[in-house]
Amino acid sequence: MTTTASHPTGHPGYSETLLRRPESVAVARRLVRCALTAWGMEELADDGAVVVSELVTNAVRHARSEVIRLVVSRLDSATVRIGVVDKSKAPPRPRQPGTEDDSGRGLMLVAALADDWGTDPLPWGKRVWSELRRKDDQ
Repeated sequence: MTTTASHPTGHPGYSETLLRRPESVAVARRLVRCALTAWGMEELADDGAVVVSELVTNAVRHARSEVIRLVVSRLDSATVRIGVVDKSKAPPRPRQPGTEDDSGRGLMLVAALADDWGTDPLPWGKRVWSELRRKDDQ
């Protein structure tokens, strides 16, 4: 089994604990799409799926723990925050990949699609987050 059950997080939000495995990326995409559909924010689903794929992929590759935590929160009627928590204290660093590199573009994609993104240090790790906003409400 690759995941536990999704749980509402209080104010509009969902969270899920995922095993730190590549197949968890697909589970994360489904959760983001389901949350955005439930909130009537389907127009953000494609960008949200790409963003969460990149954030979870980074955690799968670099985190030190067996599991990672995905939290999807609706901040207001136009904004959603996607956060991935892991036990590595090392912040993600955007890279400048060469033309022949197969990886290293994930954070560039996140920065291009998101209205904002960042990292919150935690006592035992970090939270990497991205915010997406409806374009008609900006």
